[in-house]
Amino acid sequence: MLILFALTAAAFAGMAHADTVDRGLSAAGGPSAKPSAPHAVPGFSPSPPGGSPAASATPASPAEPPPPPHPTLEQRLADLTLEQRVGQLFMVAAKADGSDSSAVADLLNNHVGNIYLAGRSEAGVAAAASVVSKLKAAVSPAASRGLPLSVATDQEGGQVQVLKGPGFLPIPAALDQGSSSPEQLRADARNWGSQLLQAGVNVDLAPVMDTVPGPEFAPSNKPIGAFKREFGFNAAAVAEHGKAMAEGLRDAGVAPVAKHFPGMGRVTLNTDVSANVHDTETTRTDPNLMPFKAAIDAGLRWVMISNAYYDKIDPENVAPFSAAIMRTMLREDAAFTGIIVSDDLCNAVQLSPWSVGDRATKFIAAGGTMVLCADPASVPAMFTQVLQRAQADPEFRKSVDAAALTVLQVKDGK
Repeated sequence: MLILFALTAAAFAGMAHADTVDRGLSAAGGPSAKPSAPHAVPGFSPSPPGGSPAASATPASPAEPPPPPHPTLEQRLADLTLEQRVGQLFMVAAKADGSDSSAVADLLNNHVGNIYLAGRSEAGVAAAASVVSKLKAAVSPAASRGLPLSVATDQEGGQVQVLKGPGFLPIPAALDQGSSSPEQLRADARNWGSQLLQAGVNVDLAPVMDTVPGPEFAPSNKPIGAFKREFGFNAAAVAEHGKAMAEGLRDAGVAPVAKHFPGMGRVTLNTDVSANVHDTETTRTDPNLMPFKAAIDAGLRWVMISNAYYDKIDPENVAPFSAAIMRTMLREDAAFTGIIVSDDLCNAVQLSPWSVGDRATKFIAAGGTMVLCADPASVPAMFTQVLQRAQADPEFRKSVDAAALTVLQVKDGK
């Protein structure tokens, strides 16, 4: 009888063990009841194989059920609250010197899932890594269910290089990069990307894929040519060198962002500081779209949208509110399936006629994926309006869910 009792007790212990295997987070969204297990989101933070030595040494009982299958991205999306889904659709500026880290950490704890280092820092790699590390450490695991932050910055080169100092090489302007061979540029970009990764940055808001039509016009092209941000003066040169830079960044493990679709090379005014900026030439089948298509065909997963009007494509809507540009040209014509990120929707003078909340909802309704905002103080109003519209409007909710799923796919390496 004692032997029978022992065998029965062991069987019940095995059943209890199988019922309390750590599943990361409960269905209600809180942490697992097993405090000693590390928090993990399947697919984003792969668990080490084998588990504990004791577990690996003991063969599974034939009576135990098989482990649950790896959750699909759709299942991971279903596990997120609506607030968490909306949060994945925002990328907020954090000062590169860390001076506003407390305010940004509050946004991250209220579900915002992505940041970019803005301004300027000459403190070097270690200082930038410290800023990023502190922001990550401040985030509650429950805020975004453990999904990793996308951490970006503007590290193009020339006058657009946010991070400098010890550990960061000076990066020449894109026009100077264009004089290198594509092979050399790819190797250089790999080094620049490696330095970003050491600083905790995994997305570079570069390369610029805009084509300025000629050196004579360049000084009049305020957003691009005036700063030598173009790789050359024809689409073929821009495509070749822009793709080389993108591939070098990817070699280093940093995601490149092609910008500013469908091109800012023909405008004269800068949407950051001017209103009513129009491109009067670019068409849906324009030859200067080729650099963007080449980058997309090579596997690039992020594209940034311009804030200009494109009179020959959609004269009624600025690009970030244009379904013709995002859904038709990017999704259908270019077969792009990755993240469509806005240019700054918060401080851009071009967008001053609209409230910040309307800017966010219009962008997502038209097919955008991720709202980039240079003003952290504007994010709560934008977030609230997107959330409320998603709660009230089933069609808009579909757009939110589709955008959130795209973010999950890209963060998962898909």
